[in-house]
Amino acid sequence: MNAIPAVASDPPEQRGGETEGVPDTWQERARALVIRFGPAVWCYALLKLVGFTVFMKLLSFSGEYAKKPARFGGGANPWDVLASWDGWWYQQVAQFGYHPALVPIPGATSGFMVEQNSAAFFPLYPGLMRLTSDVTGLGLYGAGMLVSVVASLFAAAGIYAVVEKLSGDARAGVIAAGIWAVAPGSGAEWAIYSDSTFVALATWACYCVMTKRWVVAGAITLVAGLNRPTAAALIGAVGLAALVELWRRDSGVLRPLAGMLLAPLGLLGYVAWVGWRTGEWGGYFRLQHDAWLHYFDWGQGTWAAIRGVLLGRTDYPFAFPVPDLFATLIVFSLPVLIALLIRLRPPLVLTAYTLATIVSVLGSLGIFGNVSRYLLPAFPLFVPLAIGMRKLSWPVLATVLGSAAIASGWYGGYMIFELGVP
Repeated sequence: MNAIPAVASDPPEQRGGETEGVPDTWQERARALVIRFGPAVWCYALLKLVGFTVFMKLLSFSGEYAKKPARFGGGANPWDVLASWDGWWYQQVAQFGYHPALVPIPGATSGFMVEQNSAAFFPLYPGLMRLTSDVTGLGLYGAGMLVSVVASLFAAAGIYAVVEKLSGDARAGVIAAGIWAVAPGSGAEWAIYSDSTFVALATWACYCVMTKRWVVAGAITLVAGLNRPTAAALIGAVGLAALVELWRRDSGVLRPLAGMLLAPLGLLGYVAWVGWRTGEWGGYFRLQHDAWLHYFDWGQGTWAAIRGVLLGRTDYPFAFPVPDLFATLIVFSLPVLIALLIRLRPPLVLTAYTLATIVSVLGSLGIFGNVSRYLLPAFPLFVPLAIGMRKLSWPVLATVLGSAAIASGWYGGYMIFELGVP
């Protein structure tokens, strides 16, 4: 909570030794935060709830979940699907901890050569699951959902703060939070997944850089590095912004330097720990490469998938025709969204973070149909859309975002969890 700024106001006036206009009790500060962030959080939550309800209804209608193992997209109830795939692994970590190992698969000569291991999943989110479970008495499923939902609300508030700071318009910030609720891949926001936790940290780290809170930005980025390997993009963006700040000397030397040095410690620390435990310093990367077939391949996998979709073929890795078609359309939209973002001349940290995120997603081999989910952290792409939509009346906005929320129940939830593989 320390990263959330006080409500913007005119310079306070001193009168009788007290500061006028600045909340001086926790109740007043809480009220000020609610007034500032409440509209964005409520907008996000309402739209997300609409999409989530549609998602659950589609799962219930199809009934396919009852035919699948609980680990692979199934369960006794529709909502059990939210704890499958990656969610199953996070629950394993939360319950049993880590036992990193590189165990070769007998006879394997290519492809999956090492047994999958939970060490591929970073510790922050399952740690929060376990802590929440211990404190509240909820099971790991309930605890994981609670963490994801709360984190998504903090992410919505962070998106609002960044967009308001960039555009000077609170309305645009509210709209941006709403767009994130209906974004492609948004089904992972309310699931046993670490995506919302990461985006919450990334938004506030970027905001702290924008407001020159370098030490806090570095500390938040450090924590983000314990949540997902995609924190590398955030680390690079914070570090680059800090270097430019050091060159300009606008914030002195110590604070930008401290932020820059803090930022990578979480990611490097976990990767080093996995390497130490497996007896191979590149153990984490070997696990990703040989057990999950997820590694940076300079875009070869992305190109193979797009080519397959355009030619109507399925002879590429992890082919899922319907999700892959939508992923291709999303990739084709990226140059337009990037151009619109750059046209706004955003702070360096936002530009660098967005571009690095996109490069890491499109440059890595993985499940192409999940591009929509992998791009969820690239929230600055929503900024030009939000700024462009701020001129719409509230009834028109409600119609546009409400319709998108209904559609997101399918393309953001059902398509990924049912038609594709998270």
